[in-house]
Amino acid sequence: MHEDWKNAGFGVYVHWPFCAAKCPYCDFNSHVRSTVDQAAWAKALVSEIEQTAARTPNRTVDTVFFGGGTPSLMLPETVDTIIQAIAENWTLSSTAEITLEANPTSVEAARFKGFADAGVNRISMGIQALNDTDLKALGRMHTASEAMQAFDIAKKNFDNVSFDLIYARQNQSLADWRLELSQAIDMAVDHLSLYQLTIEQGTRFGDLFARNRLRGLPSDELSADMYDVTQEVCDQRGLNAYEISNHARTGAECQHNKIYWNYGDYAGIGPGAHGRLTIDGQRLATQTPLNPETWLETVQTKGTATQIDEIISAQDQAAEYVMMSLRLADGTNLERAETLCANRVSKTSMENLVSDGFLSLNRDVLRTTNQGKMVLNAILGELLAKEDA
Repeated sequence: MHEDWKNAGFGVYVHWPFCAAKCPYCDFNSHVRSTVDQAAWAKALVSEIEQTAARTPNRTVDTVFFGGGTPSLMLPETVDTIIQAIAENWTLSSTAEITLEANPTSVEAARFKGFADAGVNRISMGIQALNDTDLKALGRMHTASEAMQAFDIAKKNFDNVSFDLIYARQNQSLADWRLELSQAIDMAVDHLSLYQLTIEQGTRFGDLFARNRLRGLPSDELSADMYDVTQEVCDQRGLNAYEISNHARTGAECQHNKIYWNYGDYAGIGPGAHGRLTIDGQRLATQTPLNPETWLETVQTKGTATQIDEIISAQDQAAEYVMMSLRLADGTNLERAETLCANRVSKTSMENLVSDGFLSLNRDVLRTTNQGKMVLNAILGELLAKEDA
């Protein structure tokens, strides 16, 4: 149990918290600043990497993920400095997947070659929509034409290119979404992250929704139909649903996110970054301050801003593993869950959910069916509600 993380590997997540503008639907830890001292930020991120590596020595890094915020606002030399620090403080696998999230504006797209030269080998682009009307409604700063141009530049510089689309948008019809999804796949994308628009408290959309001023949102039935169309079109076009919201051609799955979903270890570097680290036989949940200036000042004065949030109990480890792995097409290894914490999964509930068609069980591997994916949270509530005697 103490080395369970080795079943999935070790990744490093680097959070760049800055954006050019705040999107109205976004509840991520992102902030708009007129200027950013990239040299100071690079130095602080390197310090955090050094401190974290000192606590997790002799590890091989399988994946690196620059998330945000908008990491493509980083200078290529900043990215290079961070990748070099990771390689110097751990062992960076010769086959490591190194992903950087990017927004498809012309300024950021021009940096793609610099990112590739720094060692980035995978780009994940926040395109979100393929028409200008919806891009404007989503608060995006690029046009559809700019997105396609940036995608073409990315394909010239990287072997693996992904992009995000949001569906169930305001005034979007089922036919609209089917056409847009087909258009996206026609672009020869390797990986698609396809998310249903959710209205989060504390966002601009959340405020409008609370005042009944967010018009044109789809009904639950239409949203469900859009999910079904997503699966249908992607399956027909060779982008397998290896996770509930993620589709990829064979070999193009996001390895970093699979570390999360398969319950590996990962270091969270940067403001608001969470981590899961196994140290001295204990699995720890780590966190850092959300505010960028607070994080930076803490690192500059103390060398690190990483805090130990809690020791994760065996029961909670098993629950987290089940919650994450059931999102994957590969499913949950019940023997592994049992090793983490015996009887954490309710056998009675599992049998009922299999009988009702929400789950399937084959040789100790539990998977969510298509019917079950639509109600995964409810399934998890049943599976983890109690322990069998």
